[in-house]
Amino acid sequence: MEGPKLDNRNTTLVDSVEESLIRFFKEQGLRPGSSIPNEAELAASLGVGRPVLREALSRFKMTGMIVSRTKKGMVLGEPSLLGGMKRCINPLLMNESTLCDILEFRVALEIGISDNIFRNLTDTDVAELEEIVEMSQVIGNNKYAPVSEHRFHTKLYEITGNHIITEFQDIIYPALDFVKEQSRDFFEPIERELSENSEPVTHRHLLDFIKRGDLEGYKHAIVEHFRLYTIYLERHKR
Repeated sequence: MEGPKLDNRNTTLVDSVEESLIRFFKEQGLRPGSSIPNEAELAASLGVGRPVLREALSRFKMTGMIVSRTKKGMVLGEPSLLGGMKRCINPLLMNESTLCDILEFRVALEIGISDNIFRNLTDTDVAELEEIVEMSQVIGNNKYAPVSEHRFHTKLYEITGNHIITEFQDIIYPALDFVKEQSRDFFEPIERELSENSEPVTHRHLLDFIKRGDLEGYKHAIVEHFRLYTIYLERHKR
């Protein structure tokens, strides 16, 4: 097996090594579980020192793309698509525009998965959603609202059967909570205004559409459920 060749087009030597290794894996048709050359062979083929190579390899290991196995050396793994995102999601390090983009993406995604929810829904799922809604009403909406919000929508994501969607929900929730907390003075008057003009679409309403199997009604309701956030986005993206 011919070793990788260094790509010098990148800004740093480590970047060049990283890109060269990715190209090498592709050209060799390597798949998860495939063994890769050891550090000495890779460093010699690339013409770089082992410290530089190790820094590039450490990036792969952080994402799960390379795994060290006892007696097998390094093998390719299946990287976590959202692993890097999970480590860098920190609302305090994001500007308002980025936070708005995350919120907008979440709203669009949740509206978009409506068909998946109805296609995969089971009686057990309906029972779990019912339990979440009833618990929020027993404990009290104000006290339980954040937990209820998270549990209800996380369950909707789980019903899709798409693990990436579910993982994404867990990753972005700190950012969404941060937006709601920081913009409380903005949200509260809008909530009052929406309540005066029409009855807010609650989790109970969404669940009723789900129980009736009314997909079109649910799609309209989920849009209205997020009306507060769409108003926020409209005003902050001007």
